[in-house]
Amino acid sequence: MADNIARVFADAIATDPTRPLLTWYDDATGDRTELSGVTLANWVAKTANLLVDEVGLAPGTPAGVLLPPHWQTAAVLLACWSAKLSVVDTPGDVGVLFAAVDQFDEAQSWSADERYALGLAPLAAPLRQVPPGFADYVVEVRGHGDHFTPQSGPGPTDAHLLGRAETRATELGILPGARVLIDAARHPDPVDWLLAPLTRAATVVLCANQDPARLAARLTAEKVTHPLPLP
Repeated sequence: MADNIARVFADAIATDPTRPLLTWYDDATGDRTELSGVTLANWVAKTANLLVDEVGLAPGTPAGVLLPPHWQTAAVLLACWSAKLSVVDTPGDVGVLFAAVDQFDEAQSWSADERYALGLAPLAAPLRQVPPGFADYVVEVRGHGDHFTPQSGPGPTDAHLLGRAETRATELGILPGARVLIDAARHPDPVDWLLAPLTRAATVVLCANQDPARLAARLTAEKVTHPLPLP
């Protein structure tokens, strides 16, 4: 396996960049978003270019990510790791902070040079009102380049995260190339819902507020080969 997350992501989509890589459902709202590997890579590249070209962050800079499991969260995390940033989960001083609108109170515990708000709305719609001190992520990211070339070698946390991801992929029984259904509430750790599948070049159906009544139909419609067990 590659020694850095950017390479693992690239390898996971190399065989067929057009296949659905991450499909997002929210059963409470009816939202469904499907991203191919190439589409997610485009969001990752734009976000990484935002971090490096606009914000000017250097490798090793800490980044705060206060976001739930979501397809936009995948783009933000993979971009941070592609830019060799260190994603941290303890409030403190960071170079950049990404926060969901329902986590703004928690965001006040962080000191950040740049702050981006995410509404996580269907179709990546912009925020109707941007809170003071924040920029709207989906508005800011769209103007950046569609390609990003990561520096060679691993980022500061890649070895630790990939080691955990390999272990979790084994524990969760994720086979190479599987189509994995993941309940976001039961697997909120991105190691589970994002990195572990990527280490197996698996594709993901990620569900928030999962409705048990829809489960059987979804397994068939999405051609799921592996519903994740409980943690």
